[in-house]
Amino acid sequence: MASIRSLHTTPTAAPVTAKAVPKVPPAADPTGAPETARPINLLADLLETKVAATSRRIDIDPERVQKGLGQLVLTLVKLLHVLLERQAIRRMDSGDLSDDEIEQVGLTLMRQTEEIDRLRRLFDLEEEDLNLDLGPLGKLF
Repeated sequence: MASIRSLHTTPTAAPVTAKAVPKVPPAADPTGAPETARPINLLADLLETKVAATSRRIDIDPERVQKGLGQLVLTLVKLLHVLLERQAIRRMDSGDLSDDEIEQVGLTLMRQTEEIDRLRRLFDLEEEDLNLDLGPLGKLF
């Protein structure tokens, strides 16, 4: 694989000697993971940090534990709902669905939204409570 420097040299540029431009080795991953695995490792590190921070703040109040569990489950359900919506839109745009199927998918997604909202109100949660802060990655939704 050609280095970036070799791709960006111009024919009018003065020749560069090995002494003038010291070679900089690529940043090595301390775990030895390939370059493509680095974003995954960064995400794993971030999640471990968040989990460690959360475990220090465990609230043992039974009423709040129920609300927290409801918030976690509803957040996951909402994430799946959003993914299903995007998949349905992709399939509609590609012409994979008939008019009847589009109607059924639309009705199902609408009822899912209503049920998520009903359960959110049951647990006394705000819409923003289902949008997790992922730190440097931003908000979930």
